[in-house]
Amino acid sequence: MTFQITMQPSGHQYAARPSETLLESALAAGINVPYGCRNGTCGSCKGTVLSGEVDYGEYAASALTDAEKAAGRALFCCAHPLSDMTLECREMAADVIQPRIIPARVERKQQLAPDVMALYLKLPSSEHLKFMAGQYIEFLLKDGRRRAFSLANAPHQDNLLELHLRLIPGGQFTEYVFNEMPDKAIMRIEAPFGSFYLREDSNKPIIMVAGGTGFAPIKAIIEYMIHNNIQRKVSLYWGARARQDLYMLELAESWAAAHTNIEFIPVLSDALPEDLWQGRGGLVHQAVLNDFSQSNLTDYEVYCCGSPAMVEVAQASFLEHGLAEAAFFADIFSYAKPA
Repeated sequence: MTFQITMQPSGHQYAARPSETLLESALAAGINVPYGCRNGTCGSCKGTVLSGEVDYGEYAASALTDAEKAAGRALFCCAHPLSDMTLECREMAADVIQPRIIPARVERKQQLAPDVMALYLKLPSSEHLKFMAGQYIEFLLKDGRRRAFSLANAPHQDNLLELHLRLIPGGQFTEYVFNEMPDKAIMRIEAPFGSFYLREDSNKPIIMVAGGTGFAPIKAIIEYMIHNNIQRKVSLYWGARARQDLYMLELAESWAAAHTNIEFIPVLSDALPEDLWQGRGGLVHQAVLNDFSQSNLTDYEVYCCGSPAMVEVAQASFLEHGLAEAAFFADIFSYAKPA
């Protein structure tokens, strides 16, 4: 059994099986709708059900409120069709790269902080991964589970794929990477995924907000902009607990020193006495609001990456200060439940 799905305002139509989510069937049909986490956490794939019946599936309450649900909104990564449907959703450019499964070898690991590991993957010589800066990959584990991590390198730096992994206590995959994964281990990955990438059809100044290892896709986007001489104004805010958590502080400082269009503001919420920190303190989204308190954010775009709580409060705060909903792009780092 299949149902016919009609997308508005594009008018695109495709067939969807009840066993597939609306996102899965759309992507399979070549319909490029925005998405991020694919597990009902980030809200990137949120659209409106104009007609038809839907099973909303399981999702985080913060990603779809009861008021939004009552207004006909749904998360396409969780929702399954129960009838023919008409959906309203903005679609992305038709040249979005379709993901594929390829093998990758662990070329090396580099500990960046006590709980942050850089993982560098090498593809077979016959393979080349096309992706957009800011997208992510998924590891396909032997038990059928998947683990998603953002690419920290820009597409022109494709000799190795760079990932930044934070150690999650009790997290089976990150515990394995930190403590057991051997050099030259062979993994299967599927990539690229996600709609967190630079919108190049805009000239608006950009506010980038990273929390912890949310710096990874931000790094990829900024290095892409530098490589392609994109001169849009960037204000980068990187929030962390202590100084050691700003694990590539010197790199971010070097961007600001070398490029007049890039401003870098590190923010620590719980600086340690030994940090001798003279910089900004508090929550990273509040630092943005403090700096832009006299500005309406209507003329800005925001690229935000970090924990669900950080992204949620940042989005709500920025929208209250005039940011357009369509100008907020997020990559939410949600974690699998610890063993």
